Amino acid sequence: MRATPAQRARGSPGKQTSPATMGSELDTAPAGDGMTPLAASILGLVARVPPTREQAASAAENRARAIAQAASLKASIAAGSLALPVGPLGWATILPELVTVWRIQSQMVSDIAGAYGRHAELTREHMLYCLFRYAAAQAVRGIAVRAGQRIVVQRLSAPALRGVAGQVALQLTQRIAHKGVFRWLPAIGAAAVGTYAWYDTRRVGDTAITVLGTAPADFDDGARER
Repeated sequence: MRATPAQRARGSPGKQTSPATMGSELDTAPAGDGMTPLAASILGLVARVPPTREQAASAAENRARAIAQAASLKASIAAGSLALPVGPLGWATILPELVTVWRIQSQMVSDIAGAYGRHAELTREHMLYCLFRYAAAQAVRGIAVRAGQRIVVQRLSAPALRGVAGQVALQLTQRIAHKGVFRWLPAIGAAAVGTYAWYDTRRVGDTAITVLGTAPADFDDGARER
């Protein structure tokens, strides 16, 4: 009988697993095509740009910041709720919590693009850059560069996109280990996780406003290999 995610998180009887070790295992366990579960989740997240009902707004920045504020509160509540379980069971909720927050942030970026009237030009590279500009800066720094008042976004080939997703996952490993510590602190840990989700979502929103609020971006039409 195959073990459930919670059983796998607990580990074998008598074996103690530290938060740092469990974070490393989450990042290094293969999930098909040589990708880790975390990298595969990131790739799947950015592969499709969420639709939006937002229309181009006359006061686009004000609308964009209202969208970011609402998304930050939603992410905080979702992350804090998923972080309520403690101990080994809490470890099983780390990846679902991350993915849930990322989905909220993805929809936020999509809605901000709609408020600026630029949803049609939103790409997976936009999503990857906006979501991880701060959380994994080194991994995504080559995707977008500022050229005067414009943000130039490079299109990536499928192998290059997988490579960046893998690099993002590696950089997030330490963050996952830190999150694991909070899984052993009832109530206080959930509050800390929720607060960080709020802060992180606000930063993602700021990045989206910076990228999409400038003059329309140019694109490097040649898919870049890595």
